Amino acid sequence: MIYFFSILIIISSLILFFKIRDRKLLKTVTTTNRGTKTERKLVLKLLKSKIPASTIFHDLYVENKNGNFSQIDLVVATKVGIIVFEVKKYEGWIFGNGNQRKWTQVLVYGKRKYQFYNPVLQNKKHLTDLKKQLPQFENIPFYSIVVFYGNCEFKDIDFIPDGTFLVKSRRVLDVINKIIQENEPAKYTNKKEVVKTLSEAVKNGENHEITNRHIKAINDMLGKHRIFE
Repeated sequence: MIYFFSILIIISSLILFFKIRDRKLLKTVTTTNRGTKTERKLVLKLLKSKIPASTIFHDLYVENKNGNFSQIDLVVATKVGIIVFEVKKYEGWIFGNGNQRKWTQVLVYGKRKYQFYNPVLQNKKHLTDLKKQLPQFENIPFYSIVVFYGNCEFKDIDFIPDGTFLVKSRRVLDVINKIIQENEPAKYTNKKEVVKTLSEAVKNGENHEITNRHIKAINDMLGKHRIFE
């Protein structure tokens, strides 16, 4: 019995140690309560794969042409260009087409179906808004990675455009390595300017006026407050 409790204490100590270690590592990029849990999981995965913390930017808010702000889950600046991530968490079967506005989530063997906005188009808009933040971005390659967490399965998905990748979370590092290995170095004219711009977009997320304006714009787009039954 004493041996059993000793093992439990050791296991609990190890779990606590790893939690503290991960929390410290996460804080080199972001806070422990910013964004979603899946976004923070991805940040940790990137850090543990030895991607430098200085090149990872989490929860960015960039102003678009309408004066509103686009929220971007994650950006990584690499030697071959800028990788923009959209992070999702879904269960069940996922059906979609890269050109369709809506995708479909199917649960309980087809008994339940839900639609959601095409994440490929969603992240495409993020890339477009981000590219407009700096003149040099027009000459730097941008790549889109849509990462799915959760127990989901891709079914009949096609027409994913060039430079865009749809990936389950366990394969995300494979895709990043593929992008870096198969592309030429980007022609950055001023790397400090790039870091400054991305860092300012992260800082925008600390501004409650900006985040509230973003939430209001999303709610206004959905228009649910204009539905009366």
